[in-house]
Amino acid sequence: MKNNQSYLEHANLIVSDIDQALAFIQTAMPEFEVRGEGKWDTRRWIHVGTQESYLALVEPPANDEQQNLGRLNHLGFVVPNVAELSARLEAAGYKRGFPHTEDQFRIRDYFEDASGQEYEFIQYLTEDVHERNAYLD
Repeated sequence: MKNNQSYLEHANLIVSDIDQALAFIQTAMPEFEVRGEGKWDTRRWIHVGTQESYLALVEPPANDEQQNLGRLNHLGFVVPNVAELSARLEAAGYKRGFPHTEDQFRIRDYFEDASGQEYEFIQYLTEDVHERNAYLD
C-alpha cells in the first residue's frame, strides 16, 4: 500500500447497458482496459480501468430495472487494516452491508453510512498488481 494511506480504488455503477457504457468510457479514456468481467448472481459486470483504479459497471437487479439506473452502488477504498476499520465502524453503530469476505490476496468488508450508501473497504495482502486484480471464484 502506498504510504500506508487509504485511497479510492473503484466506483461501482449500475448501468442500463454495459456495452454502451464501456464504449463511452473507452472512447473518453482509451487507456482504460477491461480488467475482468463475469456474472454475479444473474447480473453481468465488467471492471474497466487501470491496474490501480477502475469503474465497476453492473447491470441493474432484474426486479428493479429503472429505479437504480445510473445509481452509485458503492465506493471501494483500499485501507491499511480492515479489521481495525470494521471495529471502529461497528463500535460507532454503523450497519454492515454485503458480507465480509477473505481470500488469499484480499480482505473486504462493507458498511453503510447513515443514509444507506454502501462503502467497500479492501485490505490487500499482496503488492503484486496481478494478484490484487485476480478475479477468484
